[in-house]
Amino acid sequence: MFTSPTDIQTWQQDLPHGITLSCRACGERGRPVLMFLHGFPEAAWVWDPLLVHFSKVENGGYRCVAPNLRGYERSSAPDDVKAYRAKHLVQDIVALIGLESGLAPLAALVAHDWGGAVAWSLANQHPDRLRQLVIVNSPHPGPFLKALQSHSAQQAASAYMNFLVQPDAAVQLAANDFERLLGFLDGNDRSLPSLTHPPSDHASAAASWLTPEVKERYRQTWRHGLQGGLNYYRASPLRPATEQEPGASAVQIPPEALHIGVPTLVLWAQDDVALLPCLSEGLAQHVPDLKLVPIAKATHWVVHEKPERVIQEITSFLTPSSQ
Repeated sequence: MFTSPTDIQTWQQDLPHGITLSCRACGERGRPVLMFLHGFPEAAWVWDPLLVHFSKVENGGYRCVAPNLRGYERSSAPDDVKAYRAKHLVQDIVALIGLESGLAPLAALVAHDWGGAVAWSLANQHPDRLRQLVIVNSPHPGPFLKALQSHSAQQAASAYMNFLVQPDAAVQLAANDFERLLGFLDGNDRSLPSLTHPPSDHASAAASWLTPEVKERYRQTWRHGLQGGLNYYRASPLRPATEQEPGASAVQIPPEALHIGVPTLVLWAQDDVALLPCLSEGLAQHVPDLKLVPIAKATHWVVHEKPERVIQEITSFLTPSSQ
């Protein structure tokens, strides 16, 4: 499934503010643009099936673009942790939108995990740059902050974040040919219980998509370096409090920074062990034009597990004016 199609274009995109993003795309320039943002510990290539699908004339004929975010693969990876704060990540994508879509807004911004965190911020700050927003298992900062402050189950589920900010996290994750990172993906990392699937028939079958070919594709990505992706966690205060750091307990977000004014589709896989379904509750107060679709028997990696379902929901959501 993840053998790169020959019609995927790849290039290094220089941005006006000095950052370069390694990009993948499918479809003709000048068409309405769908942009796809990946999360941790992934890369732009995970969107390839969707890039190919939505670029076809019968599926909308979009120009589909997926950048490797700052810090990932061959994109710029600044050493300074502060360079991974939200304002800089948003700046990268706004600049890329301008280069790909000109003055026209994106038809939609589609994002998962950390890509979703960037997308939520961009939609709040630059609603004129996108017509629609699609989020896949990525918490809006309002419910996420509330859960990290007061929801014990989500606090426990997010405990892995305090491992990922440790100075030697990259070394530990890269050991034994990235054994622990692969454990994140298949739900079998026994050293971090919050990322381990409870024993069940579904859990054991959940990572059937993680074939030897796909594992090697991940390893090739990770060999470019892990610290950039880990710096997202280090730069954000949204993680469980510890004895050493207050984390989310010291954070307040003004209401105006939480409002999303564009039509939004949220897909939430219900068996995500790191981001629990409670994070999709209470969204309507921040996102007035919201369509929330729970997806049963799927984990955080729903884009891999159920790509046809994800494509179907996005297709149903896209407005005719976007096509």
